[in-house]
Amino acid sequence: MDIEAYFERIGFKNSRRKLDLDTLTDILQHQIRAVPFENLNMHCGEPMELDLKAIFDLIVRKNRGGWCLQVNQLLHWALTTIGFETTLLGGYVYNTTDNKYSKTMVHLVLQVNLDGRSYIVDAGFGSSYQMWQPLELISGKDQPQVPCIFCLTEESGIWYLDQIRRDSYVPNEEFLDSDLLEKNKYRKLYSFTLEPRTMEDFESVNAYLQESPTSLLKTTSLCSLQTPEGVYFLVGLHLTSRRFSYKDNTDLVDFKTLNEEEVEEVLKNIFNISLEKKLVSIHTDRFFTI
Repeated sequence: MDIEAYFERIGFKNSRRKLDLDTLTDILQHQIRAVPFENLNMHCGEPMELDLKAIFDLIVRKNRGGWCLQVNQLLHWALTTIGFETTLLGGYVYNTTDNKYSKTMVHLVLQVNLDGRSYIVDAGFGSSYQMWQPLELISGKDQPQVPCIFCLTEESGIWYLDQIRRDSYVPNEEFLDSDLLEKNKYRKLYSFTLEPRTMEDFESVNAYLQESPTSLLKTTSLCSLQTPEGVYFLVGLHLTSRRFSYKDNTDLVDFKTLNEEEVEEVLKNIFNISLEKKLVSIHTDRFFTI
């Protein structure tokens, strides 16, 4: 695997000689704006692989994206390769339908230590929940970013990541009651501990997410990409977008329903993805929102 090919893939041309917070932030932002958070392989009849070399080939060579187990593993490899002190952590995602965190460790997140401080780095949560900057691992402190205000809270060794969101302005009034529209101003995202993990810890959940009929990712095809102004999110046949801070304390949210032919064009023109096999677009779960 070639680190220079990775940096070319994410369009990163800046200096990486200083292993500081600015460089870490710059790499994270380049990756989330170049590499989509997506699960399209499993909806094209292909596996979502956990092997790092296969992930490198998919994302770097084939210009694709992946879900958290893939994109964050690739980011971990890249950061470690250039010298950052990086640790894999496991997360439990909050399900707004059940109002509780997942029992299974389904999310991969990174911890990076810099100059005596620790940061949480995550390139694989997608939509308008995606952090744009590393979050300092400090409890109870609001950390404003372009997408929203993030806050980490620690209780008895368990860390919780939440966000405080702006209002939404939806010009297409027929979508005001859409299940795709996030309506909560305060949103719980996931919990995690600081216990170091290995990729072997995620092998069973990687299989579960692809095979179980109860897996949210099996019942929904999705593709999300951050932009300098906001985010695009394709859920099934629905293309959504959110422009952050369209006006004071308000985001602009747009919805469009596509047909199968339009999905292929949107993937190509917005997400820079060309699929090798036929995508079966599906959206039967109401968990994913913009």
